[in-house]
Amino acid sequence: MYAQVIVDVPARPTDRPFDYEVPLELEACVEVGSRVEVPFGPRVLQGFVVGVSAEAPAGIDRSKLRTVRRVLDMTPPLTPELVELARWMSGKYLCPEIAALQVMVPGALKAKYDKVVVLREDVWRRREEAAQPELLPTDPVRAELADWLRARGEATAEALLERFPGSASLLKSMLAEGVLEERQRVQDRMSVKTALTVFPCGTEAELREAASALPARFQKQKDVLDALLAEGLRPQRLTELLHAVGVTSSVVKSLEAKGLVELRDVEVQRDPYAKRDFARTQPLPLTEEQSHVYEAVCGTLADGRHEVFLLQGVTGSGKTEVYLQSIQRCLELGKEAIVLVPEISLTPQMVQRFKGRFGDDVAVLHSRLSHGERYDEWRRIVRKEVRVVIGARSAIFAPFTKLGLIIIDEEHESSYKQEESPKYHARDVAIRRAEAAGAAVVLGSATPSLESVFATTREGGRKFRLLEMHTRALGRPLPPVQLVDMREELKNGNRSMFSGALHKAIEERLHKKEQIVLLLNRRGYATFVMCRSCGYVAGCPHCDIALTYHQNSRTLRCHYCGYAEREKSQCPDCQSEHIRHFGTGTQRVEEELVKLFPGIRVIRMDVDTTSEKGSHEKWLTMFGEKKADVLLGTQMVAKGLDFPDVTLVGVIAADTVLNLPDFRAGERTFQLLTQVAGRAGRHTLPGEVIVQTYTPEHYSIAAAAGHDYAAFLETELEHRRANGYPPYARLINITLSHEEVPRLMRISDALAQRLKEQALAARQSGEDGFTFDVLGPVAAPIARIKDRYRFRCMVKYRGDAVASRIVRRSVAAFEEQMAKEKLQISVDVDPQLLM
Repeated sequence: MYAQVIVDVPARPTDRPFDYEVPLELEACVEVGSRVEVPFGPRVLQGFVVGVSAEAPAGIDRSKLRTVRRVLDMTPPLTPELVELARWMSGKYLCPEIAALQVMVPGALKAKYDKVVVLREDVWRRREEAAQPELLPTDPVRAELADWLRARGEATAEALLERFPGSASLLKSMLAEGVLEERQRVQDRMSVKTALTVFPCGTEAELREAASALPARFQKQKDVLDALLAEGLRPQRLTELLHAVGVTSSVVKSLEAKGLVELRDVEVQRDPYAKRDFARTQPLPLTEEQSHVYEAVCGTLADGRHEVFLLQGVTGSGKTEVYLQSIQRCLELGKEAIVLVPEISLTPQMVQRFKGRFGDDVAVLHSRLSHGERYDEWRRIVRKEVRVVIGARSAIFAPFTKLGLIIIDEEHESSYKQEESPKYHARDVAIRRAEAAGAAVVLGSATPSLESVFATTREGGRKFRLLEMHTRALGRPLPPVQLVDMREELKNGNRSMFSGALHKAIEERLHKKEQIVLLLNRRGYATFVMCRSCGYVAGCPHCDIALTYHQNSRTLRCHYCGYAEREKSQCPDCQSEHIRHFGTGTQRVEEELVKLFPGIRVIRMDVDTTSEKGSHEKWLTMFGEKKADVLLGTQMVAKGLDFPDVTLVGVIAADTVLNLPDFRAGERTFQLLTQVAGRAGRHTLPGEVIVQTYTPEHYSIAAAAGHDYAAFLETELEHRRANGYPPYARLINITLSHEEVPRLMRISDALAQRLKEQALAARQSGEDGFTFDVLGPVAAPIARIKDRYRFRCMVKYRGDAVASRIVRRSVAAFEEQMAKEKLQISVDVDPQLLM
């Protein structure tokens, strides 16, 4: 048997399968998707099997083939379908195939390489049988060390020295003689968690008789047996039993010596929701619009065919209930479902709804779980203990084999795009995966991305089927939106961050004991710190970006590289004391609220307050229990949250995203305002939205205020068409970085020239419908990050395969310079963020 293996070396020269022979004893374990340990050059590496065959590869001397050393899992962690998906991702996103394979498995399975020492029995035997035994070393520890290692098979040098203190020189000499050999071994980063568990031995009658026969001085042993009998002889974790009875482990070991109990290591499931009790819920009656969507999705599920639905439903229209009932139908048909949510902040309420409906049939995967919890949730999927997975972006790689339905909630969110290699978009990966599995995809949003809407039109090829829900499920109207021109507020003498209308509305809600959501998409206390005497602005020494002031820690921080310094009392340039904070962040809004409204209870949610595990759930639970009046935060408070007493939504500054150098700035502003407005008035109480802005006339802000997606769509598509931006063209962003600007400029120019030459050759070869324009190179909007200067070339194109080939070949031509000159080139296909 022969295996084709992708090895754990994410470099272009090794980005191909390598052939290995499979030993006879491993043939039953090696499948497509298996993780294996293989020799590669002088090293031992982890690899993934991407193909197996019964015949030796053509044109290769079989005697020169190296052998698979070990299979790392009895059950392959990847399915053949996921292996094929990784190959597709490598081609589409121009990344090494190993990077695509690695992103599909939990961090616990990413290889850790350890060195171990083994005894070479053949060399040991030859030396022992040598003709001149008097020449053999006579150290008495030598034979003991060899016996110990022979019994264990292998050990690290640290373990050997711990077992045989002071034997470092002996160890070195045995390695030099060849009696011992140091080898590299692939280890997982984490193992299964186990706990010592007490198992009663015998029947209830036998244990009662044994307990009564114990002498009075063994009362503690009798107490342990009574505790086991009280639990119906159910095995109990040792630590819990000791705590309950109040004894030490020696008591239990005495019972074990008598043969009354047995101590065994048992696997313990690291369940992040073990201490949560989810009340089971029943399906709700569907409205006419919901029923129409449900029937369309279920029709596709019943037929077992692939189809992509774009579900455009206004905020509060009941999309989640449609998701739940569609999944129920999917499970009834014997299939599995994946639900993606864009951010961790959405997960607590979504988990509650899905666990409440499907109980233990749900696994949860997101980045705030510990490595162990994530590993155990993933293993539940592999062992087919669950049929529904809910999670953020990477949950799309759940190793299901009977996939029937993929739901992507808030499909427009940029967080579905990974910003590190492989730079995949979960929406595109989901569609590709569903296509291979014959599954349905539902893309849900109140404000779908322009690319998705375009795909429902004739001009876009009608790739998606549009389903719409225009009314809220409870019949409530969409809340009225009031735009406040902050320029007028300033003219009228109001220098506060709160307009008169927002200040009054907050007062009214506090009086009525209703709740408020305030959005400011900027964390920290102040956007920048400037000297009013000389104009000095505190900047990061490693990045071309102003430092943000954080009041709690009194530090200035860079949000790109993490650099921090203490607050300045004097200008470092002119020593003036007139150094002030400018701009507004969430910390400063919180401080102003407390000053203006004494007694107000504020929960602030941003990256700074939600870094601890479980913090999202803690803050949202407190708000849901009305332990706070105001939920203040960045965009994480804008989507998916459903609280019945929220009647006021305030947007402190609607322009924070609008003026970024990104062609999607208008779209993102419209989406953010529409989403946050949808948090108000979702239940019986009427809602109100107040949006503060310096550009109320901008089409995206005006359309959001009127809940008019059609008007926004028409204007935005016209802009995109005129400038040749998606969805009318595709983009590839190529970013180059180096420590020296002159060298970076030369290489950037050379890369742009090569791209143009390759494109010209493709046109001359008669590629049909192919366009390829190279913009740049130019300095990136943030020209320096972590002491590396950044230039970029932007490619606008039509014709995926040809464009990918041109970019791959062009970048490959600079591999030698990348290795020698510390040059970095990053390729981002279909970029979502252009900063």
